[in-house]
Amino acid sequence: MQIFVYHYMQLFDPLEAKMEKSATMETKVNIKASAEKFFDVYCNKTHHFGSILPEQIECVEIQKGEWGSEGSIICWYYSLEGKRCVCKEVVEDIDKKNKKMKFRVIEGDLLELYKTFNFILQVTPEEQGSVVHWVIQYDKQNDLVSDPQAMLQLLILESNMLDVHLTMNTN
Repeated sequence: MQIFVYHYMQLFDPLEAKMEKSATMETKVNIKASAEKFFDVYCNKTHHFGSILPEQIECVEIQKGEWGSEGSIICWYYSLEGKRCVCKEVVEDIDKKNKKMKFRVIEGDLLELYKTFNFILQVTPEEQGSVVHWVIQYDKQNDLVSDPQAMLQLLILESNMLDVHLTMNTN
């Protein structure tokens, strides 16, 4: 089941003397894989996405730090709506106990449209399988920029394809 929730909050920037829109989009994806295995791939084996989702993800590289450590910088080369894109993000927080991670985009195509862009991932075990909860937090560059629906859809696709990969491969 996929649930979309939109929150808009008006922020006043006294330096620019205008209102800015800060927004959040969320979705939940039910998967069959265990929360531990799913979280482990996002935390420690992110570079596997190039083989799990080759049509959408060209490759994922670590540019600073180590896989699974806060402060690491990860670069994604991916396709979104037919366009080749790059996203460089810093791993801001890893909560292994609660299987939760936060990423902040620091360079790339997303920052052409959004002033800030953050991803939050949390995987919760269920009686059978798990629930993947994605949150996207962003500030638009201007009112002409649309909400990042395509990115949210890519996260849903990534989650579903990783689930298939994990449940078909018992490694």
